[in-house]
Amino acid sequence: MNDQSVFNASGIEVEQAETMPHSIEAEQQLLGAILTNNDVYDRIASIIGASHFFEPVHQRIYEIAAARIAKNNLASPVTLKAFMEDDEGLKELGGPAYLARLAGAAVSSFAVRDYAQMIYDLAVRRDLIRLGRDIADRAAKVDVKSEPKEQIVEAEQALYKLAEQGQTEGGFQSFLRAVTDAVNVANAAYQREGGLAGISTGLDDMDKKLGGLHPSDLLILAGRPSMGKTSLATNIAFNIAKAYRRGTLHDGSEGAVDGGVVGFFSLEMSAEQLASRILAEASEISSHKIRQGDMDEREFRRFVDAAKELEACPLYIDDTAALPISQVAARSRRLKRTHGLDLIIVDYLQLLRGTAENRVQEIGEISMGLKAIAKELNIPVIALSQLSRQVESREDKRPQLSDLRESGSIEQDADVVMFVFREEYYVEREKPSDDRLDEMAAWQEKMSRLHGKAEVIVGKQRHGPIGTVELSFESQFTRFGNLVKPWQQGGDDGY
Repeated sequence: MNDQSVFNASGIEVEQAETMPHSIEAEQQLLGAILTNNDVYDRIASIIGASHFFEPVHQRIYEIAAARIAKNNLASPVTLKAFMEDDEGLKELGGPAYLARLAGAAVSSFAVRDYAQMIYDLAVRRDLIRLGRDIADRAAKVDVKSEPKEQIVEAEQALYKLAEQGQTEGGFQSFLRAVTDAVNVANAAYQREGGLAGISTGLDDMDKKLGGLHPSDLLILAGRPSMGKTSLATNIAFNIAKAYRRGTLHDGSEGAVDGGVVGFFSLEMSAEQLASRILAEASEISSHKIRQGDMDEREFRRFVDAAKELEACPLYIDDTAALPISQVAARSRRLKRTHGLDLIIVDYLQLLRGTAENRVQEIGEISMGLKAIAKELNIPVIALSQLSRQVESREDKRPQLSDLRESGSIEQDADVVMFVFREEYYVEREKPSDDRLDEMAAWQEKMSRLHGKAEVIVGKQRHGPIGTVELSFESQFTRFGNLVKPWQQGGDDGY
């Protein structure tokens, strides 16, 4: 075949093409089976395409046969002969008689899927070899336009794309299969404690409202500054990582049967600041005390014990500032490949970078990118978001969907939009002067009613109801928790 002369002309090793992994015999058997029985094509079309064949002539035979079968026309040595009489490659192999030989030598069609899989696997091996050579060639060529870091990201993307190929069969699936998947999800929720289909946040009332965090969902957690967005996100991350337990899933694969591996992109705070917050929550020592080192011996021991417990938690923090959305995707893929990944948290969305020059379009690109990551990696993604200042000018400062900055695209791409709201924060700043006794008494009564309480307002949810979830909030530990309702408090009242 004419590969050899091409390699000769470019001064590359003569036999290089011949040493690439391939099986001419498997390709011949598969093509022979298709030419003798066109129904075989439907069984292997989802596995391979023309590009997976090593021999260029075989690629063209498969392409013409596939095109004819797709139009409900017969693909046989006789019908293909008319399309390939002038094919130079086919002439080298013996002309149209080669097509008849293929059909004549074909074994029974029961093994066609095995042949198709073999051809596909060998094609992937060839792609890996080419990718490796391409990486080596690009790295050797010192070019001012091509930074090594960019080359690494591009190589990772190419590898991940190659790894994901063929793992999921695209296109239509039968309703039976869709129903089976839905039943499996419902069964997992039924079997799991608390009846959740998704990952538990560790906050009971929030889990009941959301049904846990679902794979491929984009959840937006929004709020004004000082409402506790980052605190709630770190609480959820810590709860999920702490509960992580690996085992066999219902489909037989290995994965998280409880909790999960969490990737936290902290674009605003450093990894050390974030760790301090999580340690404050876990050890019940205020983050201010931790920063100042103002702890007694008992507190310090508790702090060290909490740090030891956290060491084993699969919580990974990336504190690179101003990350492009493409890097978030690449780093998430890498984390999933190396350690597994069950949840991503981004703090916060407006600090990511896109490629569009217009800010509204850039935010749209970022929110679409985050949703694409959730779908591609089949995990929930929680993205924190700022709210516009118009909240402050209203009498009722509870946020609503229109308060989302550049709201159109964020609201559209999100499966769930939640707002963190602490009325206590606003009432605290309305403290009357000490000489106005009536106002002071009313203010104190209101403060005692609101103290240590927070609301998570679910403003949009594709899978369930909207509404408000009440949580407890301990500001000194920056910790959200389950709010104990009056009827849940203990006592000897006979209940």
